[in-house]
Amino acid sequence: MEFFYVSLLCLFVFLVSLSLHFVFDKKKSAFSGLLPPGKTGWPVFGESLEFLSTGWEGHPEKFIFDRIAKYSSIVFKTHLLGEEAAVFCGATGNKFLFSNENKLVQVWWPNSVNKVFPSTIQISTKEAEAIKLRKMLPNFLKHEVLQRYVGIMDDMAQRHFASDWENHDRVVVFPLTKRYTFRLACRLFVSVEDPNHVAKFADPFDVLASGLISIPIDLPGTPFNRAIKASNFIRKELVEIIKQRKIDLGERKASPTQDILSYMLLTCDENGKFMHELDIADKILGLLIGGHDTVGSACAFIVKYLAELPEIYEGVYQEQMEIAKSKAPGELLNWEDIKKMKYSWNVACEVLRLAPPLQGAFREALSDFIFNGFSIPKGWKIYWSTNSTHKSPDFFPEPEKFDPSRFEGSGPLPYTFVPFGGGPRMCPGKEYARLEILVFMHHLVKRFKWEKIIPNEKIVVNPMPIPAKGLPVRLYRHDL
Repeated sequence: MEFFYVSLLCLFVFLVSLSLHFVFDKKKSAFSGLLPPGKTGWPVFGESLEFLSTGWEGHPEKFIFDRIAKYSSIVFKTHLLGEEAAVFCGATGNKFLFSNENKLVQVWWPNSVNKVFPSTIQISTKEAEAIKLRKMLPNFLKHEVLQRYVGIMDDMAQRHFASDWENHDRVVVFPLTKRYTFRLACRLFVSVEDPNHVAKFADPFDVLASGLISIPIDLPGTPFNRAIKASNFIRKELVEIIKQRKIDLGERKASPTQDILSYMLLTCDENGKFMHELDIADKILGLLIGGHDTVGSACAFIVKYLAELPEIYEGVYQEQMEIAKSKAPGELLNWEDIKKMKYSWNVACEVLRLAPPLQGAFREALSDFIFNGFSIPKGWKIYWSTNSTHKSPDFFPEPEKFDPSRFEGSGPLPYTFVPFGGGPRMCPGKEYARLEILVFMHHLVKRFKWEKIIPNEKIVVNPMPIPAKGLPVRLYRHDL
């Protein structure tokens, strides 16, 4: 399948290059100065194929580190996903971008994302809408609200393991962790709990996620084309949920504070205008992706590393069993229990360092500026990569070694451990993700030990790390 897409992309590059389609539409900046070192690769497609293919091969950091070494620079130019771009690397690059959010740079998404999310919002206001959403989320992700989520997560995790793991000698982990986090997101964001309703969404979400950050070739069978179709289907279903919620709110069958969907429906702007149903559907769609896909990947890799490292598993097991033994029969986990899971969270952080679900993100230069001695023209796109610090021996000695002690005490240096971003751009869902992961770990190790069925299973990044065969494992149940 990978060979098919590589061949298709090469053919497409050749045909498009003959006409140099839209190359002449690029606006050149009048800004003069020394541009970062680097090359732009093929016409139109630039270095996109190599950028994506290193991920398909399981080594996304190779694209970054090869160029850092070649140009002896922590910033280099390239051409990605149809745009001239600069790649900022290391803690210095991370700090600069995170600290200058909405000053020198702003969030930018590739055309593939904009086409998958065809919002009714005008392009010029999308950043303002994103800021509004970030301001809205803390109301549902602050500590007092998260404390109420712990019991819900615990109950749903118990049901998940009872239905999908127990009474099985073997399971394929990745689909199950995605199912767990997706069910939670549906329950906590839009109050959808019916298993059949949740299942109706699950497969289209997987298709959407795999084609979200891709070369935008809208031809039948490509990941991008399938993502657009999946997005249209999900948005249609979400609009139906939104319409029903409006009715339920009017009839007081739903609570104004029960989830973020109710809040969006009842919140107006300074002009008294409420959000359009399709805009709400887009926002909920983005939240459901962000609220389950990345954490599902993290949980799967926790299973992978605990299978490979019995001494790490034992440390997590001992910590979680101390908590389990302190609970009365049927008593749910609470906030105080979560606070005791310090070693388990250090382990999870090391997993997030080695296999970060978020590989990086794009920004756009709002004005001309200088970084590290190089000129960055207004309008250029900027990419930052988690792996430029996570896999660097400058910040993490022996970077391929699994070592949870890196997160003891004050932990890594600022702007080096960035699975959730950093500074003003710290992901507002970090604590939500921490709860999901720790509740999952608690029930996993309390019930099972396991071993990998495919010892050297390949890891593919598309756009987040995925075990190529889904991570099948053999389970050994503990006597509880």
